[in-house]
Amino acid sequence: MAEAVASFHVVRQHAVRIPLALARLGLDRRPVAATAGVRFVRLMGTGRGRTTSLSADLTRTAMFAVWDDDDALDAFMRTSPIAARWRRAPEHYAVRLRLLAGGGRWAKREPLASMTPIADNGGAVAVLTRADVRAPAWPAFIAAGRTVSDALARADGLLAVAGIGEAPLGRQATFSLWRDAHAVDTFAYGNRHHVEVMRRTRAENWYGDELFARFAPATIEGTWDGVDPLATRT
Repeated sequence: MAEAVASFHVVRQHAVRIPLALARLGLDRRPVAATAGVRFVRLMGTGRGRTTSLSADLTRTAMFAVWDDDDALDAFMRTSPIAARWRRAPEHYAVRLRLLAGGGRWAKREPLASMTPIADNGGAVAVLTRADVRAPAWPAFIAAGRTVSDALARADGLLAVAGIGEAPLGRQATFSLWRDAHAVDTFAYGNRHHVEVMRRTRAENWYGDELFARFAPATIEGTWDGVDPLATRT
């Protein structure tokens, strides 16, 4: 029986095409959602560089999707006009994701509930975190986010990271690629700034819907900031 699979895509456009790229965030939603085999999809803006605190890179957009199976994802990449447009952009990157662990709610849905976790084989790990930040928590979230973002950008074993988000403001997420699970754990549970933020999110009830998950990633095609991060993990 075919298993559900997820994917993450990041696309960079020339600065002169920023208005069109931003328009596509709205215009492409329905066509992608209507694609055969897609179970869940979100198109999003991104932050600058490796920054995961509040910022915006208007030349770069992203998409996260869950598919019925590998065939559905492959068909989208092979036949969709949207995927074809990504290939004509200055840079794009697409990565296939198989669930290792985690879950949660996104827009009142549980997009990963249909995915069957696989065993970690010691390879690279992708991490997706996503939350609706409650309005009263915004000042604390923004202040804490700067410190954690700086620490994350310097973390040993981090291969690539992007802050991603949806309108309206407050629907924040990060997607990152890591050398292995040990590198993820060392940062998540060993960095004092990150540990303190995790404690405060619970104690102060910062989030509404939230989702945290780890995946086994495999490159589909393209580069991210000039390289395939997964090819550099060793």
